[in-house]
Amino acid sequence: MKALVYAGPNKVEVRDVPEPKAREGAVKVKMHYCGLCGSDIGIYSGKHPRAQAPLILGHELVGVVDEAPAGSKFVKGDRVTAYPLISCGECYPCKNGTPHVCQTLHLLGIDTDGAMADHCWVDEGVLVKVPDGVSDKLAALAEPLAVVVRTLHQANFKTLDRCVVMGAGPIGILTAILLKHSGAAQIIISDIDEGRLALCREFGFDAVNVRETNLVDHVNKVTDNVGVDIVFECSGVESAALEVTKLTRVGGMICMTGVHKAPHAINLMDLNFKEQTMVGSRVYTLREFADTVPLLEKLAEDLEKVVSQVVPLSESAKIFDMVADPDLRTIKVLVDCQA
Repeated sequence: MKALVYAGPNKVEVRDVPEPKAREGAVKVKMHYCGLCGSDIGIYSGKHPRAQAPLILGHELVGVVDEAPAGSKFVKGDRVTAYPLISCGECYPCKNGTPHVCQTLHLLGIDTDGAMADHCWVDEGVLVKVPDGVSDKLAALAEPLAVVVRTLHQANFKTLDRCVVMGAGPIGILTAILLKHSGAAQIIISDIDEGRLALCREFGFDAVNVRETNLVDHVNKVTDNVGVDIVFECSGVESAALEVTKLTRVGGMICMTGVHKAPHAINLMDLNFKEQTMVGSRVYTLREFADTVPLLEKLAEDLEKVVSQVVPLSESAKIFDMVADPDLRTIKVLVDCQA
């Protein structure tokens, strides 16, 4: 079968690889689309601490059941997506109801071969059926949108909250879209990419280019120096870490959605004096993932604008160059696994 394989730092190849053998409890899925994630970019650059070449990339998947074991609840032709987290089942989080933050958490496409291939074997217990009203392209967004569902839960978001989203990458834009449909009173989103900010303005967000406008000054101006109820930090950049407390009101919430790869300075005195709450958000529970799939249909009109490019699997070795090219203005790139 054909697959996009990480072959070493800054090197990927479309290869003919042996098809994995069937294993007990697994379902063979004919892949339709697989999304490119920020973690895939980290793997490509050689910076991911666990990913080892050769590795088939991809964990944001949608396809149809091709083969299912006897007695399975799935039949050939069922459209499915998959919860890609792999927990050990033995550590403290796993034994106390939070296996999504397993101490040795693994993921499809990072610790084991993934889904950027024409076929993939997936354990039946992590498959979720895709409703008829959700297109294949939208179903490929289930995994990143589940990240966002989790971050709103972690932040204790409430209707009419005023929010800042720092970073207009795929997760930041999806966060703002879900806030919009969940009844946020005000959504301010920041970035340095004017193309992404233009799309955010189409959605009705207050989009701030931080190369041109000081975000703290802007938030103070539009909130009468109060600050917002919640800041969702989705950028992962050092300057954002130092600003989060300044953007948040007294008693407000800071949700760290973006993963900071190195220790960064943060104003802990603000956290004390303003009695703010800071919470982390990593991935999502199985229930949150399953609940996200039907949600895709309700957000379809906005989500369709997030898919910026679709690339055939046969040409997928170029997707990392595409993402690095600012003129292409990529947001979410999908691989068409049957082309």
